[in-house]
Amino acid sequence: MRIRRALPVFLSLLAAASVAVPALAQQPDAPPAGTHRPRAPKTAPAGEAKPTLLGQYAEWGAYTASPGGKTICFAIAKPTTAETKPPNRPRNQPYMFITTRPADKVTNEVSVAIGYPFKAGSEASAEIGATTFALYTQGDGAWIKNMAEETHLVDAMRQGETAVVKGESSHGTMTTDTYSLKGLSEALDRVAKACQ
Repeated sequence: MRIRRALPVFLSLLAAASVAVPALAQQPDAPPAGTHRPRAPKTAPAGEAKPTLLGQYAEWGAYTASPGGKTICFAIAKPTTAETKPPNRPRNQPYMFITTRPADKVTNEVSVAIGYPFKAGSEASAEIGATTFALYTQGDGAWIKNMAEETHLVDAMRQGETAVVKGESSHGTMTTDTYSLKGLSEALDRVAKACQ
């Protein structure tokens, strides 16, 4: 089984590139059984490597960066709608990422930053059309719970119109973020070309 990191270093790189990405999820000390997500650095050294925009495809941007000399490529989008119940709860900007890290033999890893800590021990979900995928949560990040389903999730996203991510915050706020999938296929194709 491939080794995977929870949230890659590019989060800090995006901030360095003037894209408003907040500091995101802290890594779990021990992920649930069946997952292999070693701790990732929480921040990249200042000025180490800025991400380069490869192209903007509707709602999705395709980027590449080389933190620590290792090339990573990713597609990123903000939700087109972000709802909380109760309404207007403060949180950082949510994002969805799909990352490729050739040095780690990781292709199209899906992760979500919800903008505040999830309720401890809770699961989130990603709905694409009639299919729902369970997400493992830690801090303010979420990843596919069953890594064997990740390819199916990405395929569904390539063919779908929206991805609806639902979760519950540590304070009981219910969140529903809707991401347009327009431009995702083009962004992923561009990412694949840059990170062959």
